[in-house]
Amino acid sequence: MKTEIDSFSGQRIYPSRGRLFVRGDSKIFRFANSKNESLFLQRKNPRKIAWTQVYRRMHKKGITEETAKKRSRRTVKHQRGIVGADLAAIAARRNQSAAARAQARTAAIQKAKAEKKAKEDKKEKTKPARAPVSTAHRVSKQQMKGGKGGR
Repeated sequence: MKTEIDSFSGQRIYPSRGRLFVRGDSKIFRFANSKNESLFLQRKNPRKIAWTQVYRRMHKKGITEETAKKRSRRTVKHQRGIVGADLAAIAARRNQSAAARAQARTAAIQKAKAEKKAKEDKKEKTKPARAPVSTAHRVSKQQMKGGKGGR
């Protein structure tokens, strides 16, 4: 015996029972009784009507506790090396004391400053002496061409 499912309430419809509604786009809806059909035609949402299967499924009603509670796996954290630092280097940095880390940082800053100063000094030594700027009247390219500039 083949049973159908009510399109609105989710109830079983046995053979020779219920009604069939075919919409304009040829979609078929089956209803167990006139109450379900009426609510469907009023465009009521079965998710908001407490006795429908859709509502019960949505609000987790009538499900036994054993099947309802699923055991979730706990995520396990793994340490991995990244580009430019392998796992041993990362572990060494982590185990370093705060004072040692601060000392290394200041040393790196001092080294960077020294390099920058040396670069600046080298730049000044190699800089050629610029030709003295003439105090003559400056003329734009347009004026040189003899365009409309002479009015």
